[in-house]
Amino acid sequence: MLKVASWNVNSLNVRLPHVQAWCASAEPDILALQETKMTDEKFPVEALRESGYHSVFSGQPTYNGVAILSRRPGKDVVTDLEGLDDPQRRILAATYGDVRVIDLYVVNGKEVGSDKYAYKLDWLRHVTDWIEQEVARFENVIVMGDFNIAPDDRDVYDPEAWHERILCSTAERTALQKVLSLGFQDTFRLFEQPDKSFSWWDYRQAAFRRGMGLRIDLVLASQAMAERCTSAYIDVEPRRQERPSDHTPVVAEFD
Repeated sequence: MLKVASWNVNSLNVRLPHVQAWCASAEPDILALQETKMTDEKFPVEALRESGYHSVFSGQPTYNGVAILSRRPGKDVVTDLEGLDDPQRRILAATYGDVRVIDLYVVNGKEVGSDKYAYKLDWLRHVTDWIEQEVARFENVIVMGDFNIAPDDRDVYDPEAWHERILCSTAERTALQKVLSLGFQDTFRLFEQPDKSFSWWDYRQAAFRRGMGLRIDLVLASQAMAERCTSAYIDVEPRRQERPSDHTPVVAEFD
C-alpha cells in the first residue's frame, strides 16, 4: 500500500510538532507540505529524519515554501520550471519508486480581476503545460497540494456567497479542469463522501466550529494511479489542536 497526504502547515517552524505527531499516528509514506515559510538552511532535516522521513524542499523566508517528506529518498527533483520566471517557492517534484509526485502551492490570487488574479491564471497555464510533459514521461503521477481552488459548489460551505469570488471563480475552476483533463482524477471524489467536507477554514468568525470551510487541498491521480486508489479522506483532527494551521491533511491510499 502507498499512503500519500498533503497539508498546508502555514509555517513549519510553528507546526513541526504537529507534523511529527501526525506522521507518527497516520504513518503516511509521502507527505507533501505547503507554506513551510522557511529558508532551506533552516529546514528541520534531522528532526524529520528522526521521525523516519527523508526530505526534499524548496523554501524562502516568511512566505510560500514547499516540501515532500517520504519514507524512501526521492530522486529527479524539480524546483523550477523552464519558462516560468517566478522566485516564489511553490513547485516541487520528485520520484519515489515508479511514482512521480508533484507538490503545488498554487497562487492565491487575492481577488477576481486583480493583478494577482491574472498572475494566478498565468502561473496555472505554465504549470499545466509542465504537468502535461510529466505525464508523458511517467505513467504513475500524483499531483497534490493547496490548489487555492474549490473544484465545485459541493466544496464550498455557502456557494451563493462565494459565487465568482476568489477560489471559486469560473476561470479558476476552468484552469483546474485543464489539469484534470490531462488524465487525472480527484481522488476524493472517487468515493462517497460526507456532505460539507472541507480542508480549509478561515481563522476568523469561528469558521471551523461553524463549518464555514472550503475544500481547496487536493490529491489528483493519473489514471493508472486512480485505478489503484482504495480510499481518500480528510483528517480534520489536526485542525482541532491548539495553534493549528488553517488547513488540515488530505489523504489518499493506493494498492
